[in-house]
Amino acid sequence: MTPLVTAAVLLAAFTHAGWNAIAHRISDKLTGFTLIAGGGLVVGLVMALFAPWPAGPAWPYLLTSAGVHVAYYALLMTSFRLGDFGQAYPIARGTAPLVVTVLAALFAHEVPGGWAAAGVAVSCVGLTGVSLWGLRGRRPDWKAIGAAVATGLTIAVYTVLDGIGVRHADTPLGYIAWLMAAQGIFIPAYMYYRVRGDMVRKLKPYATLGLLGAVLSVAAYALVLWAQTRAPLAPVAALRESSIIVGAAIGALFFKERFGAPRIAAAGLLVVGIGLMLHAG
Repeated sequence: MTPLVTAAVLLAAFTHAGWNAIAHRISDKLTGFTLIAGGGLVVGLVMALFAPWPAGPAWPYLLTSAGVHVAYYALLMTSFRLGDFGQAYPIARGTAPLVVTVLAALFAHEVPGGWAAAGVAVSCVGLTGVSLWGLRGRRPDWKAIGAAVATGLTIAVYTVLDGIGVRHADTPLGYIAWLMAAQGIFIPAYMYYRVRGDMVRKLKPYATLGLLGAVLSVAAYALVLWAQTRAPLAPVAALRESSIIVGAAIGALFFKERFGAPRIAAAGLLVVGIGLMLHAG
C-alpha cells in the first residue's frame, strides 16, 4: 500500500468517524439516518451529472451493495439506540477486517502476503482491544453487542462487493455517485411511511447537522472506493477501521465516555499494524 493510498484511507477514517458521531448525536435515530441517507442521495445525483456512467459489469455489485447498505444503516441505528457510541462503534467496525480478509481471499482471490497479513492481524488486535475496553466494568448488553456484530458483518459484505464492483466500473466517482443514489431512497421512504405529515417538522431541527453528516459519509466512502482500486481489500479495510480510535476519542471528548490507557495501547498497536501494511506496499 503506497503512502498516498494510506493517507486517503486515514482521511476516510476521520470523516467516517465524524459522520457516525453526528448520527449518534441526533437523538431520534430514524431522523438522523434519514437526513444522512437522503443527503447522500442528493449528493450522489449531483455527482452523477458530472461523473462517467459505471461500466455494465459493475451494476450487479452496486445494486446488491445498495441493499446491504440499507441493512447496515438499519443495524447501525439499532446499535446506537441500544449501546454507547464508544461501545457500539468499535464493535461494529472492529468485526469487519478479519471477515473482509476471508471474503477477499474467497471471492477476489486476494490472499495477503506475510507483511500485509501481519499488519491486518496486529491492527485487528488493537481494534479488538478498543472494543473490549468499551465493555469494561459493566454487564454486557447482549442485544447491543449482537446488533453491533451484525453491523460489522454487513460492513464486511459491502466492502468486498464494492471492492470488486468499483474495479469493474472504470470510474470510482461514477460508482460512488450511483451507489449513494441507489441506497439513499429507502430510509427516507421508510420515515415518510412512518410519520407522513410530521416528516418535515422532525427533520428541520437537525437538517444542517444531518446534511453535514451526509457530505462526510459520501466523502469517506469515495476515498475508500478509490483506495480499493489501488490496493488489496483486506489492508484497506483494516486501515479504514482506524476510525475506531477517532470514534473513541470523539466519544471521550463529546459524549463524556472514558478513553483510558488500554485504548491508547490499542491505538499504538494499530500504528504498528499500519507500519507493517506500508512495508508490504
